Amino acid sequence: MARILAFDYGTKRIGIAVTDPLQIIATGLDTVHPNHAIEYIQKYLLTEQVEAFVIGDPKQMDGSDSDSKQHAKGFSTLLKKAFPNIPQYWVDERFTSKMAQQAIMQSGLKKTDRQNKARVDTIAATIILQYFMETNRL
Repeated sequence: MARILAFDYGTKRIGIAVTDPLQIIATGLDTVHPNHAIEYIQKYLLTEQVEAFVIGDPKQMDGSDSDSKQHAKGFSTLLKKAFPNIPQYWVDERFTSKMAQQAIMQSGLKKTDRQNKARVDTIAATIILQYFMETNRL
């Protein structure tokens, strides 16, 4: 089986998570600047097979699209152009950053490590991917 990549899109950083080849476990992979995301994914695909992309869908509390949805859509368009054969799925990302922050708080990390925003983005991407895996078996 191939892996699945998930993205927690932000205008400063994109958190990236990946499944194991059997698609059982979601793990944080990295964070990249949006300008370097396509290049990063291209390099990743040189060594790993990926069968799907999962993108966090930014929503308001009432379920409507948030202001950052347009940026996530732009990223989705770039992914489609660069990797037309890899399907994309959207997952509601409400509360993932808060869940990531809570997980970090409970981890026992030092305060400086807990404040690392890149870590929050990677964990948020992992939560998005884990939710996708639990609700959608490809």
